[in-house]
Amino acid sequence: MNPSDIEKLAHLARLEISAETIEQTAKSITEVLALVDQLSSVNTDGVVPMAHPLDAVQRLRADDINETNQRDAFQQIAPATEDGLYLVPKVID
Repeated sequence: MNPSDIEKLAHLARLEISAETIEQTAKSITEVLALVDQLSSVNTDGVVPMAHPLDAVQRLRADDINETNQRDAFQQIAPATEDGLYLVPKVID
């Protein structure tokens, strides 16, 4: 990745990046992409996918209800509700 690519990406992302940082950013991204290429080149045939790299077991708690239903109290202080649902203003056209 060269500095002009970084400038183009920064422009598309509407990011301001200083001239001093462009060269360093290009070098860092190039190193990351090289690492991704190196990882992609490894033969993983026959490797079983893992859920956790340390083969750890997650302790689970019981799936019990331990709090009281406070829906009515929360809906009383909400700005707008209808049929048990919270109404929010439209923010996207």
